Amino acid sequence: MKKFSLSLKLLIIATTIYLAGLISATAGWWYFQRWLVTPLNIDAQGYSYELTQGQSLSHLANDLGTKNILDYPRLLRLYARFTNANKVHAGEYFFAPGTTPESLLEKLKKGDVVLYQVTFVEGWTFKQALAALEKSPSIRHELTGKTDKEQLALLGLSIAHPEGWFFPDTYSFSRNTSDVEILQKSFRKMESLLNTEWEKRAANLPYKSAYEALIMASIIERETGHHSERDQIAGVFVRRLQRGMKLQTDPTVIYGMGDSYRGRITRKNLEEATPYNTYTIDGLPPTPIALPSAASIKAALNPAAGDTLYFVAKGDGTSEFSATLDAHNQAVRRYQLNRRSDYRAAPPSPVKN
Repeated sequence: MKKFSLSLKLLIIATTIYLAGLISATAGWWYFQRWLVTPLNIDAQGYSYELTQGQSLSHLANDLGTKNILDYPRLLRLYARFTNANKVHAGEYFFAPGTTPESLLEKLKKGDVVLYQVTFVEGWTFKQALAALEKSPSIRHELTGKTDKEQLALLGLSIAHPEGWFFPDTYSFSRNTSDVEILQKSFRKMESLLNTEWEKRAANLPYKSAYEALIMASIIERETGHHSERDQIAGVFVRRLQRGMKLQTDPTVIYGMGDSYRGRITRKNLEEATPYNTYTIDGLPPTPIALPSAASIKAALNPAAGDTLYFVAKGDGTSEFSATLDAHNQAVRRYQLNRRSDYRAAPPSPVKN
């Protein structure tokens, strides 16, 4: 009887310990699940955090714990290890109000970093693109203050001149992305597009290479007042090249003037011998003069057929196209009589006035 009584007592004790452990484990699991979905201590403005290259999840968890944003940072580390989510991406993160330990870890695992944007506008020069990059405090500036030669060396591109080689578009990037990385991405996009369109070019074009087509596209970009006229403008320039006529286009003159351009071209400017003055040189200038759009590249390689050799701006964004110099000069008188007297001195036989 005593032996039975002792066994019963032991059973009761063991059962009690087991139940206590089970209850404790259940309570602990319930608390942990609740902790996973409990919002962090983030105010209404949200919280930004930059995890730099080489820093770990433990660093972030401890840091957030020290700042009283995350309760029980050790739990986050343990849960990340248990779920194989302890490898996180470096970058700048924004944690909105309502972020929980679970959603924080998911954001880190995905590398859902804050993205910034920079836009290169169609018709901009390379100098303007660099200025846009320099204005962004989120970019790591490696090209600032460097010479043209040093910039090309840092970019690591097999080109002799940077003008025209960067595709005008909006580029997204994370904090501390370098200007070099953004420009390399832009270059690859332009190079790919140019090569693709070059393979689809029309027959009998007066270009020796895809690069010459890029030069022409940049001129078309700067000359186009209305998008629908790109093909026609391309047709005019292509026919002039085929006939050995000078291009006589103002944007090339302006580009050659550099910083001395003050919004006005004089007869002296048109007569000045520079590599970019298409009123004095034959053929194309030595490099592009701007960042051409995809539409201008396509127009340069597939110009509109016709017999026009001249065009003049009407003043409403469109142009009047003419096949003869007499017709062109009449159009010049018709559309430019009301222009400011200081607009510019008219050349003897301009393509566009």
